Amino acid sequence: MPRWKEIADELRAAIVRGDYPPGATLPKIVDLMATYRASRITVRQAIGQLTAEGLVDAVRRRGTVVRRRPPRQRITRSRTVLRDEIGYYFDPVAQPWRALRTPTVSWGPAPFDVAAVLGVAAGAQVLIRDRVIGDPATGQVTQLATSYLPEDLTHGTVLAEADTGPGGIYDRLEEMGHGPLQWVEALSARMPTPDEAELLKLALGVPVLRITRTTTNPAGRVVEVNDTRMDAERFQIDYAITRS
Repeated sequence: MPRWKEIADELRAAIVRGDYPPGATLPKIVDLMATYRASRITVRQAIGQLTAEGLVDAVRRRGTVVRRRPPRQRITRSRTVLRDEIGYYFDPVAQPWRALRTPTVSWGPAPFDVAAVLGVAAGAQVLIRDRVIGDPATGQVTQLATSYLPEDLTHGTVLAEADTGPGGIYDRLEEMGHGPLQWVEALSARMPTPDEAELLKLALGVPVLRITRTTTNPAGRVVEVNDTRMDAERFQIDYAITRS
């Protein structure tokens, strides 16, 4: 095992044990060099690994500080589609959240995994609707939501406009004869893009929680794929389990 990895493992274990609680400063590089009898490069590699994992931050004039993690907010999804005066929503926690800016509407290829679900060829043009959603009182971004819709269903329709009217795209799809809509969700995680990290204010090494929701019409055709990304350190998804 490389020496830097051994040092990273020992420091990580000390952080997990609470030897260095959140907000605490790790020993200086020169002190760690003496403790582990290692070169400056080796110690910096170990610290770099912990930084990449999101365990520590480099703070000017303080050194290497153990990150304070925000309290994780639980989102309990009842597997029931809810409705208010604005339109459909999928969990009570998100009901007060709103779009913080005008949705961005464009045409372009969907990610390869989304294209497969939509049933279109890789690289085929689809309608892309991007929204930045958060707390309207504080302006804090809570999630990024991107909808992908087939071109043949949306070209030349109100679905391709920034403002789709009351009830949003789901009401418009149902008015176009695709209702009643049905939804299926899948949960996953991945590392963020630079833009996602900036908008969600993610610390280094923190992944995004990804909720992929597939919308189908009664004939079974996929009419939308919604890709929602959230701070995996800040949120967790709960589901109620019913005993049969």
